[in-house]
Amino acid sequence: MTTSVSIFPIRHHGPGSARSLEHALSQLNPDVVLVEGPSDADPVLPFLTQRGMKPPVALLGYVNDDPARAAFWPFAAFSPEFVAFRWAARASARFMDLPASATLAGERRNDDHDDLHSDPLRVLAEAAGHADFERWWETLVEARGDDFEVFDAINEAMRAVRADAPPPTGREAQREAHMRQTIRAALKDGAVRVAVVCGAWHAPMLDVDAFKAKDDAALLKGLPKVKVTLTWVPWTHGRLSVGSGYGAGVRSPGYYDHLFTTRSAVTERWFARVARLLRAERLEASSASVIEATRLANTLAALRGRALPGLDELNEAALSVFGWDSDLPLRLIERELVVGEALGEVPADVPTVPLAQDLAKLQKFLRLKVQPEQIDLTLDVRTDNDLARSVLFHRLNLLGVPWAKERYAGGRGTFKEAWALAWKPEFSVQLVEASRSGQTVHDAATATATDAARTAGTLAELTTLLESVRYADLSGATPVALAALDARAAGSADVSDLLEALPPLARLARYGDVRGRGSESNTLAGGTFRTLLTRAGVGLPLAGVGLADDAAATLRGKVNGADAAVRLLDDPDALRGWQAALTRLADRDDAHPLLNGDAVRRLRDASVLDGPEVERRLGLALSSSVPLEVTAWLDGFLDDSGAFLIHDAGLLALLDDWMTGLDATVFQETLPLLRRVFSRFGKPERRAIGETLRGGGAAGRGVRRELDEDRAMLAVPVVLRLLGVTT
Repeated sequence: MTTSVSIFPIRHHGPGSARSLEHALSQLNPDVVLVEGPSDADPVLPFLTQRGMKPPVALLGYVNDDPARAAFWPFAAFSPEFVAFRWAARASARFMDLPASATLAGERRNDDHDDLHSDPLRVLAEAAGHADFERWWETLVEARGDDFEVFDAINEAMRAVRADAPPPTGREAQREAHMRQTIRAALKDGAVRVAVVCGAWHAPMLDVDAFKAKDDAALLKGLPKVKVTLTWVPWTHGRLSVGSGYGAGVRSPGYYDHLFTTRSAVTERWFARVARLLRAERLEASSASVIEATRLANTLAALRGRALPGLDELNEAALSVFGWDSDLPLRLIERELVVGEALGEVPADVPTVPLAQDLAKLQKFLRLKVQPEQIDLTLDVRTDNDLARSVLFHRLNLLGVPWAKERYAGGRGTFKEAWALAWKPEFSVQLVEASRSGQTVHDAATATATDAARTAGTLAELTTLLESVRYADLSGATPVALAALDARAAGSADVSDLLEALPPLARLARYGDVRGRGSESNTLAGGTFRTLLTRAGVGLPLAGVGLADDAAATLRGKVNGADAAVRLLDDPDALRGWQAALTRLADRDDAHPLLNGDAVRRLRDASVLDGPEVERRLGLALSSSVPLEVTAWLDGFLDDSGAFLIHDAGLLALLDDWMTGLDATVFQETLPLLRRVFSRFGKPERRAIGETLRGGGAAGRGVRRELDEDRAMLAVPVVLRLLGVTT
C-alpha cells in the first residue's frame, strides 16, 4: 500500500490558515495528524475535545523541582493547531516537536532571530504589497480554489527562502530532526496517509526522504532532560497579541476570532458588535450607523481591489461613522473587540496542582468571577461572605498571586475594603510555584508567611508582614512573626528602620484586623509600638545630623509616616514622647535644615510651639548666610500647604522681608528652589498669598512696607511710554 505524507505549512494563530487546513484535512482524511508541539504532551491531548474546553487555552509545561522554569504553548479557536486536533478527534493526533522535558532542561532560548524566521508568511505578504496578511491569505485561497495547491505554493516559497538561508544548527536543527523522526515513527506504525501541520518556516525541512534517519538520531542523542508536568490552563486573547510580547503574537486576536467563527455576513456582524459595545458605554450607535459603516467598509474594499473588507477598512469606516470628533470609539473598539480579553476555560478534571484546585473551589464558593477585565469590589467585612473574600485576597497576595489588589476605601479603620480583581494567565505558574509551600491556600499562605518572618531583613518588613498575617487570618504564623519582631526589635538601632516599622503596628494596635479577632496580638502590637517609638525618639535627633539632601528627604518621609502613626494610636504618653523627640530635633543647629524646618512645622501644628516662638525660629533660619540652607528649611517648614502663611501676617512678613533683602545674584540662585517649594501649594493659596503681599488681603494690613524711591523711579519711563507720554 502506498503511503503519503502531506505537509501543511501554516501561520501560527492565523484564521485563514485554520480554515484552509480544516478544508484540506476533510479532503485528505488522514490516518494520523502530526502537529508542531511538545511530544510529551500527548497524554493531555484528549482534553482538547471535551465539551468544557473553551479556547483560548494554553498548554503549560513546568519543571517539577523548579516550577518557575515553565513554558506556554497557546491555542485560540482560530489557531490551525487547535483546529487540527479538534478535527483529529475522529482519527489519531500527536505532537511531534522536541519534548518539553528537553526544551526546559536548559536555558530557554529564542531561535526566531528575525521576522522572516518567526512569521515568514506575513513577511512574504508584506513584500507582495499586502498590508493585511489574513486578507491576502483568503484571496490566495479563493483565487486558487484548491487547498492542496495553496499549501504546495507556500511550501515552494519556503523552500526558496530556506535555500538561501544558513543551515539550521543547535536547538532548531534538533527540533526539525525530532519532527522527521516522529513522521518516520508514524509511517512505521502503519499510517497510510499522514498529515503534518507545522509552522511555514519548518515545512521544507520535514521531507523525510531528503534526510537520513541515522543522522537525525545522532542529532538527538544525549539530549538533556528533566522531569516535567504538562497541563492545560486558561489563556486570554490579550496574551495572544503582539503587544503582550508574545513572539508568535498577532495584531488582532479578537478580530481574528470573529473572522474565523463568523461564517457569513462578516462585516455586518462586526459592526453589530461595535454598536453593542458603544451603546454599553453610553455612546451613540444607531442601526442606521451600522448600515452606513458596512456600506463604507465594502466600498473601501472594492476601491482597493479586495473581495472583503479587512481590518484597515473596518477601522476607517468605524472612525468615519462612529468617531465624530473623537477617537474614543476607535480606542474602545481596539481594546474590547480587535484585541479583546476573552478568557478561556478548561474542564474541571484537567490535572493541576491541589493548590489551584483549592483556589477554584474557594472562588466558586465565594461567588467570585474570574475574568481578565478588572472587577471593582467593595467589601463590608462585618458580613461573613465579604470577610471570607478579604481573607482569601490577603492570603493570595502573601503567596505572590496578586489577583486582587487593594485600593483606598476611606481609611483602614473602617469596615470597608476596596479591591480590584483581574485574572492573568501567568498566575497559573505562580500557583504551581506556591504549591511547594502547601496544598491549600491556607496552608501555603501560613508556610510562606512563616518563612518570610524567619528571613525578614528589617523591622519594617516584619511589621508589614505581621499586619498581613492578621488580615489573612493565619493564626499559625502569628506567633512566629511576633517572636521574630521581638528579636529584631531588641537588636535594631537603625532609626530609619524603627520609624518605618511604626505605621503597620499602629494600624494593627488601633484597629486590629477590623474583624473582632486577635485582641491578644493587637495588645502585643501596641506594646511593641511604644517600645520602638521610644527607641526611635532617642535616636532621631542625632540621625538628622550630617545627611545629604536625598537621605534627609528619605528620613523626612519616614518621620511623616511615624508622626501619622502616633496620632492614629491616640496614646497621650506616646504622643508626648514623640513631640519631645521632635523638639530635640528642632533644637539641633547641626541637623539638616529640611528636617529642622519639618520638625518646627509639626510642633506648630500640634500647638507645642506658639506663634511668637515659631516666628523666632523662622527668623533664626532666615538669618543663615547660606541661602540653600534657608530654602531647605522652608521646604520642610512649609510642606505642601501655605494656608497658614495667609493667616499669619507675622510669618509672611518675615519671609517677605528676607526675600526682598536678597541681592540680585543670590536671588537668582535661590529662585528655582523657592519655586519648587511654592509650586506644591494649591493655585488658590498662591493667589491669596500674592494678594496679601500686595496689600489686598486682610493679612496685608499687618505687613509694613517702606518705599524704595530709587527702585520705584526705574518703572516711571516704562509707564510713560505705555501711556504715550513723550518727554
